[in-house]
Amino acid sequence: MGIKSFQGARRQQTNAAETPSLTVSDYMTKDLITFTPDQSIESVMEAIIKHRISGGPVVNNKHELVGVISEGDCIKQISESRYYNMPMQDQTIEKHMAKNVETIDGNMNIFDAANKFLNAKRRRFPIVENGKLVGQISQKDILKAAMELKGQTWK
Repeated sequence: MGIKSFQGARRQQTNAAETPSLTVSDYMTKDLITFTPDQSIESVMEAIIKHRISGGPVVNNKHELVGVISEGDCIKQISESRYYNMPMQDQTIEKHMAKNVETIDGNMNIFDAANKFLNAKRRRFPIVENGKLVGQISQKDILKAAMELKGQTWK
């Protein structure tokens, strides 16, 4: 009776050229809907509804990241405007956006990015290079990357 191996067939080693890239910049969204600090809350709400997004980066005229505005920020403004009986039409987002925005490095691998999402409890991170906004990575982008890498060895 021969010796039986219970080890399955070994996967062929892939060379580096076949290994897909795992960096944030490969999966980030580059074509972003951005806002400016002087935009009205209402125009942001219209864009959020029209484009089915949950918020977006706020940039100045040099395309530098100055904040992030979200659905939650808009909802807070709706609530406050009713409470204080103040019209929303003349409210700009500058006072309502998050200003201390945590960014993510485009060279970070997606597994470290996934971990950062878990720890930070954020839905998206902007990517800035040389002071300019170049993209954004969302939790959904990380899921897409994982699905593309399915079947690869994750190292």
